[in-house]
Amino acid sequence: MISALSGLAAIALIVVAGWIAGRWGRLPADTVTVAGRLAYTVLSPCLLFTSASASDPSVLFSEPLVVSALAALLCFALHALVTRHRDRGTRIVGALAAGYTNAGYIGLPVAAYVLHDAALVLPVIMFQLLIITPVALTLFRIGSWRTSLTAPLRSPLTVAVILGVLVAVTGLRLPNVLLTPVSAIGQAAVPVVLLAFGMSLSGVRVLARGPDRLPTITAVLLKSFLMPAFALALALLLGLSPAETYAVTVLAALPAAQNVFLYAQSFSAGVTLARDAVFLSSVLCVPVLLAIALTGPMWS
Repeated sequence: MISALSGLAAIALIVVAGWIAGRWGRLPADTVTVAGRLAYTVLSPCLLFTSASASDPSVLFSEPLVVSALAALLCFALHALVTRHRDRGTRIVGALAAGYTNAGYIGLPVAAYVLHDAALVLPVIMFQLLIITPVALTLFRIGSWRTSLTAPLRSPLTVAVILGVLVAVTGLRLPNVLLTPVSAIGQAAVPVVLLAFGMSLSGVRVLARGPDRLPTITAVLLKSFLMPAFALALALLLGLSPAETYAVTVLAALPAAQNVFLYAQSFSAGVTLARDAVFLSSVLCVPVLLAIALTGPMWS
């Protein structure tokens, strides 16, 4: 528990440093965007590749992934049921906000600092990028079926995970002259992501009056509270070990992913809903993760 609390404290301090820099650091207006793109295209892929290549491939296709997937699907379905009378775009964006986890930007730091194993988040990333993303793009009906199905392969995160898994499965030993710089670049991912996230929180106003308020609140409640509760219940039902139960519950408590906001912007649907849900779930994940860290030892 002390280790988990120390990890959360480290994350919080870096985020606060980012918030201070964003509010009073007189940084260029596009600093958050540049940092986010750098982390997405270079830093995080390097971290994912090194984590995946050094991981046990069986972990990527195990019961914890089943629990994470079922918890997400339950949240998708419940939000779609609550917003069944809204337009297609709002229903899709709202459902994604309720169950699409920020496994990349926030999941990697949490897995690294709290769970002490960045590889634990890889199954969730693969499930979301290889299955949920093409399904969501298909439901939006934007572009051809081929475009929707191949969209994950255009993500550097997906490519990095696939390449890392191939290295792990085949047992290929890469030369240190290649692994050393890739590993060094990957180590920068966590602090850069957290600093950028902290800067993005400066000056945000949420939950303005309008038709998106109820879908937003529903998505935040599902993502922040019900999804970790579902994951915990499913893990106990399937008989996962205490360590696995703790890990899937922590990962389920992660906030809604920024990808949801990117999709909403791309398809001009539920933009305010996505923005507010990502922000609020990001704030609420801190006390929820703290509660999980405090009660986790009781599950064993």
